[in-house]
Amino acid sequence: MNSYEIEIKSLLGSLANAERLVQKMKAKDDKLAQTSSHKQLNHYFVGGNLENLRKNADHLIIGPKDKAKFEEVIKKAKTFSVRTRLADKKLLLVVKASIDDTTSSNGTARIEFETEIKGLTLDELDKLILESGFEYQAKWSRERTDYKFRDVSVSIDKNAGYGYIAEFEKVVNDPGLADGVKKELRELIQELGAEELAQDRLERMFAHYNAHWRDYYGTDKIFSLD
Repeated sequence: MNSYEIEIKSLLGSLANAERLVQKMKAKDDKLAQTSSHKQLNHYFVGGNLENLRKNADHLIIGPKDKAKFEEVIKKAKTFSVRTRLADKKLLLVVKASIDDTTSSNGTARIEFETEIKGLTLDELDKLILESGFEYQAKWSRERTDYKFRDVSVSIDKNAGYGYIAEFEKVVNDPGLADGVKKELRELIQELGAEELAQDRLERMFAHYNAHWRDYYGTDKIFSLD
């Protein structure tokens, strides 16, 4: 059975705002736990064909469950986003496909395929995707800290270009639950005194970064767009 990630973002900007959010979560949940912390390199791709990628990457995808899930993503995708990710030393192939009317890159309801790739470097996995007809959209770098707040996964990222941003996420098995979970997450964000990052603003930020990613990738530089 596939899972669906329901995610709402909040732009924090500064370290002070990120620390303030953590303190508010601690005040409201004495069981708040930091679950992980790591650095990531994320490479985004556009164009291409998921079926070509499936054929070229099939020998790298271990296990029938992962193979079946990739097939399901291909069938259900309205739009899709292909990525490679190096999280510390763990290399991943990621495909996110939208199941609502938001985008696959930054949407609020998405089906996700993620599998660890062994025996390749990040550059080698990128090359396989490029050979499947894709091209680079942008390269991203970030530092991520994950928390468990009540029954919600909260990630606070220090993103090149964006500064600090929080992602509030729940995973469900029934896509019919998406709207109800979005409402729950928005109420939680409001309770914490944060503000949802509007999709139109997020898309403007995403487009700006994609056009100038070489200025930001691997740096602490940030920009601000209303």
